[in-house]
Amino acid sequence: MNSPRHNGQSAVPNPRALPPPTAEEQAHSSKLQHLIREEITACGGLISFARFMELALYAPGLGYYAAGKYKFGAAGDFVTAPEMGSLFARCLARPCQSILAQLGGGDILEAGAGSGALAADLLLELEALGRLPERYLILKLSNELRNRQAETLWLKAPHLLKHMRWLDTLPGSFRGMVLANELLDAMPVERFRIAEDGVRQVHVAWENDRFVWQEKPADEAIQRRIEPLALPPGYTSEINLQAEAWVRSVADILKQGMMLLVDYGFPRAEFYHPQRSDGTLMCHYRHRAHGDPLKLIGLQDITAHIDFTAIAEAGTETGLSLLGYTSQAAFLIGCGLEPLMSASDPEDVRAHLGLTQQVKKLTSPHEMGELYKVIALGRGIREPFLGFEVHDRRGRL
Repeated sequence: MNSPRHNGQSAVPNPRALPPPTAEEQAHSSKLQHLIREEITACGGLISFARFMELALYAPGLGYYAAGKYKFGAAGDFVTAPEMGSLFARCLARPCQSILAQLGGGDILEAGAGSGALAADLLLELEALGRLPERYLILKLSNELRNRQAETLWLKAPHLLKHMRWLDTLPGSFRGMVLANELLDAMPVERFRIAEDGVRQVHVAWENDRFVWQEKPADEAIQRRIEPLALPPGYTSEINLQAEAWVRSVADILKQGMMLLVDYGFPRAEFYHPQRSDGTLMCHYRHRAHGDPLKLIGLQDITAHIDFTAIAEAGTETGLSLLGYTSQAAFLIGCGLEPLMSASDPEDVRAHLGLTQQVKKLTSPHEMGELYKVIALGRGIREPFLGFEVHDRRGRL
């Protein structure tokens, strides 16, 4: 089954039922485990879960996103919206067109570009709309992903490769549209648990030939954020300080334009809901979801939902305006989903059916339509903004 990266499905009840890794995968995982164990030893016996997650996903040459394992689509571990077809990108082209028109030009910067499918389809649609960006910049995670993205562009839109640039870091200043689809959820999170004596920060240690959880009193930054929530003893969850820092970094360079972030998550009141007492951490391996990040090291994706209130605060505290917040379904409808669907020829049964399936996946409340949210933060941009007129939920943040 080609499932979205996170469609609200339950974790596998018994992680042992997951498909076993190949001998080659196991050898790769063992190398990364050894690297993490060395750092645990150097740090006195334990590291924060955020550091463990960072190494598991991004350790050079070994982490899940930094090695050669194919992650996206039917052959990988999950399917993101751009991998389902071009409809998602064609809808996103409308707000990009609007921003570039307002600015009289500008660039597009995509972070977390995956296979390059969004970049290719977005550029093709913007070309059809007569509003190509001056440059399409991709903030790359690894050379392996950069090569895969270039290959996708070469196959789908070779004549548009001249607009492409790959960056190792954020530029010093930026004017245009910043896009990030399912980026923040894969940033390393801190885990915490509420104990009788206060907030405990979850760490990772190595004992009896395996990684294990350990706790110690949370540092001041985590306590300051979590204590006012008055969560009950036993409550376990996450806080994504790196995502907030990333938003502030983009805000610092954004001279004029907009940051459009698409991801799964909730406003803070829902994120730390009493019924969500085990947190939101989820792992993805061969289209199966489970909740144990301490296994399949380097072979599986590790994610956590987004606290969109924290993202809004990070942007507005750095001088950006909150331009909109809504569900993915409402946003896509506001960006012209229905006219694009209506233009499909029902006589072309295969193409029309494929489009219909994309619409269902992208907008159904039981798929990606409600759990996935879209938030816009900008500087020097006029409102109301395309995509948020159908159902703007800024009041819920």
